[in-house]
Amino acid sequence: MVNATLAPETTESAAHGKPAVGVRGRDRHRRRQSVVAYLFLAPTLLFHAVFLLLPLGFALLLSMSRWTGFDLGDIDPVGVDNFARLFADGSTFLAPILTNTLLFALGTVALALAGSVLVATCIDKLRYQGLWRTLYFLPIVTTVVAVGNVWKYMYEPGGLVNGVLNALGLDSVAFLQDPDTALPSVVVVQAWASVGSAILILTAGLKSVPESYYEAAALDGAGPVTVFWRITLPLLRPSLLFVCITQFLTGLQSFALIIVMTRGGPGDATDVAALEMYRQAFSYGDWGTASAAAFVLFVVVLVVTLAQLWIFRRKGEDA
Repeated sequence: MVNATLAPETTESAAHGKPAVGVRGRDRHRRRQSVVAYLFLAPTLLFHAVFLLLPLGFALLLSMSRWTGFDLGDIDPVGVDNFARLFADGSTFLAPILTNTLLFALGTVALALAGSVLVATCIDKLRYQGLWRTLYFLPIVTTVVAVGNVWKYMYEPGGLVNGVLNALGLDSVAFLQDPDTALPSVVVVQAWASVGSAILILTAGLKSVPESYYEAAALDGAGPVTVFWRITLPLLRPSLLFVCITQFLTGLQSFALIIVMTRGGPGDATDVAALEMYRQAFSYGDWGTASAAAFVLFVVVLVVTLAQLWIFRRKGEDA
């Protein structure tokens, strides 16, 4: 009876080109839901607008301007002159600064990845795994200033590292004073300080490997090395991808450890992009060049990340 009464109304509304009451109600309900959703998202959107989009736009403006960092009215547009100056003949940005940055990141990734895989595999076979993970994670929660200063004293001619070398009958090494050893020495410290987080991720990845695979390999007579290369390492690929990308990004943006240990020296042996941006902005007052260098570093980070994702996809991992 009710349907028979409402049907003519609906038909009549449709005949006059007016939407049915139910359709209008659903539309209003969707609009209210959208408004409520955006109200809940408003704090996050505002945060990103103020602390991400606005600084990004301002940095883009500065990268094509000349500004000393005091009066906004003194911003002088110069086009792409700042970028051209970075790559001009005689500029130190491409070599050695950008080269040092890439070498620092590559060295950090190689050492941290190899060390974390080895340690995580060993921890997975030991008792009290939580204790070992905690011990290896301690450098992560230690301030960079403390880590850098401790290692700086350890690298001194009379420090612990040279003491061990002397005890083995070897000569002392000027780790941070020699341009040939300064960058590798800082790379070792960065890798040591970041290996704890990689161990946590890889240990979790090892826990996700089914035991049945190892049991089947044992029945087939596979040795530990074969099991590691044929089972453990391939199944760890998602965790390795995450560790590789995060470690590389950290290495490319490294700043605090270098400024604590070497301040870019000796000479420019450990000068990296982030340190050069700091100097250009806060020491020389050239915010335009600093912003241009920041965007160049952003492009490098983007290209490296996309390359890593492509390589892992080629190897069969859907990242």
